[in-house]
Amino acid sequence: MSAPGQPAGTDQVPGPHPGLLAALMAAIRPEFRADVLVFAPGDPVFGGPACRVTGCGRSARSRGMCTGHWDRWADAGRPGIEVFAASPGKPWNGHAQPPPCVVAGCGFGAAWQGLCPRHESAWRRAGRPGPGQWAASQPPVAMPAGQATCRIGSCQLWAHPSSVLCHVHDRRWRGQGRPDLAAFIAWQEGDPAGERERADLTPLSRQLRLELRYAVQCRGDEKMARIKPAEIRQAVRLLAHGGAGSVLDRGERAWLDSCPPGHRGARFLAYAHRKVCALAEGEGWENEYPRDIWRLRRLGIQSPAATLRFDGIGQPWLRDLAKRWTRWRLSAGMGAGGTCYRGVQAITRLSEFLHSAGITEPGQVDRQILERYLAGLASAMTGRSGRSHRGYIGQIATFLRDIRHHQWDPPLPPTAMIFPEDYPREGPRLPRALAEHVMAQVENPASLARWNNPAYQLITMILIRCGLRISDATGLPYDCLVHDGDGAPYLRYWNQKMKREALVPIDEETGQLIATQQHRAREGRPGPPPVLFPRATSNIDQTRPVPAATYRWALDRWLQACDIRDEHGQPVHLTPHQWRHTLGTRLINRDVPQHVVQKILDHDSPTMTAHYARLSDKTVREHWEKARKVNAAGQAVQVSPGGPLGEAAWAKHRLARATQALPNGYCQLPLVKTCPHANACLTCPMFLTTPEFLPHHHAQHRATLQLITAAEATGQARVAEMNKQVATNLHKIITSLEASNSEEEGKAAHAS
Repeated sequence: MSAPGQPAGTDQVPGPHPGLLAALMAAIRPEFRADVLVFAPGDPVFGGPACRVTGCGRSARSRGMCTGHWDRWADAGRPGIEVFAASPGKPWNGHAQPPPCVVAGCGFGAAWQGLCPRHESAWRRAGRPGPGQWAASQPPVAMPAGQATCRIGSCQLWAHPSSVLCHVHDRRWRGQGRPDLAAFIAWQEGDPAGERERADLTPLSRQLRLELRYAVQCRGDEKMARIKPAEIRQAVRLLAHGGAGSVLDRGERAWLDSCPPGHRGARFLAYAHRKVCALAEGEGWENEYPRDIWRLRRLGIQSPAATLRFDGIGQPWLRDLAKRWTRWRLSAGMGAGGTCYRGVQAITRLSEFLHSAGITEPGQVDRQILERYLAGLASAMTGRSGRSHRGYIGQIATFLRDIRHHQWDPPLPPTAMIFPEDYPREGPRLPRALAEHVMAQVENPASLARWNNPAYQLITMILIRCGLRISDATGLPYDCLVHDGDGAPYLRYWNQKMKREALVPIDEETGQLIATQQHRAREGRPGPPPVLFPRATSNIDQTRPVPAATYRWALDRWLQACDIRDEHGQPVHLTPHQWRHTLGTRLINRDVPQHVVQKILDHDSPTMTAHYARLSDKTVREHWEKARKVNAAGQAVQVSPGGPLGEAAWAKHRLARATQALPNGYCQLPLVKTCPHANACLTCPMFLTTPEFLPHHHAQHRATLQLITAAEATGQARVAEMNKQVATNLHKIITSLEASNSEEEGKAAHAS
């Protein structure tokens, strides 16, 4: 950025806050102290790519062209852009060479009818004949001795007698309000196509100039989102006509509400208010802690919960404790902004109850008061989720515990405690894993190919195959791909919930896709970005990852485009976290040891991993209970899952499946006994089978009949006799199981 004109760093207008003026003057760097801020077209924040028209240095705004050339291109009928860029037409309005007087030899600029002012007067005195014929009849004019030419170097006309400029440029200078002559000449002599965009702050008061200069400087330093100089000019017009003496005269919301939604000038003023207010009031804990409304940005904390409000806590002692507790949690990294926000909400609710109960001192908060609070909370939570109810109780319980642990004053009564029995009973946790027929649609290569963004496609595959949380997946670092000594790939990521780095094994395909994404993220940059999935907007320096909310929005659109449907034919609505549950359930179903699943999902304790094992066991048992079970004679075997021996019978069945599984069924023999029917399961009374083994029974039945035929042909009567009993039992088993399947299919068809 350049800074033409006189600096305005000597403004001495007192600010709306003590010390603001001095802070502004100390913070604004010299290149931002001009009244007219001029921006280079290649500036990453205020500019853009250079216009593609030959010789134009302005910032491209549309179709690779600056606004002026885009308008000309549209007016010309939108020809081929490359052809237009090579020959855009006449020079810019106001920068073309002025025409001379049409009288031969006259070097003064034309004023009317192609005549200079002197020849125009003579033409009028002659009765205004045809200008062309009259000019041709005039004798040639010789340049007077000592006649100066126009001071503008590109102009070859004679200077007007009362000016150092030609008549045309003199009239233009007067029409612009007679600005500084040297600046006007420099502007006219400059290449109009290479003119830089600017923001003129001169219509503002000195205080407002300082504040906008500081806001522009902050915007440039942040390098987050682009802002056009036109938006700054819009903000200048709003301030010039609004009568404000400072951007702090109104709040952020007031500036936004002063204009139609989306007005970019108002948005910049709201941004300027935030930055100037932070400069006036200071940042960091020493400045923010005494306030009743904390702005987390001023503490260097990026969180969806932008503010924490303690002004709803009426008791000063409780407000002080809430602030101290929240500061400790934020500083220790034990609670993200959202967690602390919920904690302040819970204390605010407690404060309202204490006020209604007439409690004014901390010594009055005993167990009896807490029981009354819990009773009122239960009534208020009627109809709401149990999770929300338990959350309010948990925050207060943690608050009271930490007060005692750190011995913060004032002390509370020893009975001010929350017990585990105070929490509402948690109902059974429903499975969140997706059905396999839904996953088959999601994992279909044709569905994955419908992603119009390869980065989002890769995020989807990582969520499905690695089980990461959505915030961990979108925030993957650029160098997330690592290999062990054998060359096997692993995905390295930061587990935000556990605050630790974790590794998960991946397949070769996923590793290749990550390498391809690394190449895409590195294109057009001098070096690799810090994140694997940079966000597309408000991310000039490519340091910010794709927001989780942005991916969720794209996921909903993708599910609609793929027409993913559930077992009832209804469109599927899923959350990315369900893929984590699906992976855990799949691994357990594939008999992956629970401690291995815990390591893959990076759970802090086996309790959560055990949830997947419980879900898997429950699903298998439900199928076992519903399935028809027959013995070797094809007779139905009754099992009472709800009886007193139901759990024990299921446990024995699970052990039998794990240790005594047969190719075509299960053995009911207790594990402590020895089988007396070696290799004779189909004639054994302890044999048990279900419809899932029908293919094995059909194959064995065919093989047995072939064996009987061969034995009879060779005269082996004993072998034929033994296998006839096996064939008979197989026929009974198949008939019984197929009848059971037909009956179930008929019921299903009738129900549908």
